[in-house]
Amino acid sequence: MAKRGYHHGNLRQALVDAALELIENKGPTGFTLSEAAKSAGVTPAAVYRHFEGRADLIAEIALQGYGIFGDLVEYARATGSTSDLAAFEATGHAYLAFARKHPGHYIAMFESGISIQRTPELYQAANRALSILEDAAAELTRHIPADKRPPAKMVASHIWAMCHGVVELFARGSPGTKSPYPPEDLLESGIGIYLRGLGLIPADS
Repeated sequence: MAKRGYHHGNLRQALVDAALELIENKGPTGFTLSEAAKSAGVTPAAVYRHFEGRADLIAEIALQGYGIFGDLVEYARATGSTSDLAAFEATGHAYLAFARKHPGHYIAMFESGISIQRTPELYQAANRALSILEDAAAELTRHIPADKRPPAKMVASHIWAMCHGVVELFARGSPGTKSPYPPEDLLESGIGIYLRGLGLIPADS
């Protein structure tokens, strides 16, 4: 991959881009700010004009990641709107697509140890993504009789956990967790079994 450098007057974003590549190659704790500065083509001292430390830099990457993730989930829900069921299933598949297309952001968001409560902006961005899934769950579960309807937040959390588990165990090359089935198939069948249990998919489909 070609070396990224600081050429366009946006040092902050150049450092983010450099750190993304380092995170993908070395993990969130496997690089220093000096390495990020070198990769961006600036002096180490320049980093501290924008970030107090590595954790702040990773938090910025997580913030941007949640923004991208929220947009992707929102788009998936909108384009899957032929039915409430299709829209909900599309949000689950968007999770897997995001993890594959934006591994550096995904790691910063979910594997770095950075709390979403680190800053108000990060907390708001993270909750926006979850709220889209919750809205899709609310639209879907309205088809269940009120006396048997689980809370939409619970359904969204279940699907989020399922998506996260498939990504972590089978889509990111974790050692010792190979599956004979593609992650997409695992996720689709898992969501199908869950929604069938709620009566949202006919048992014979």
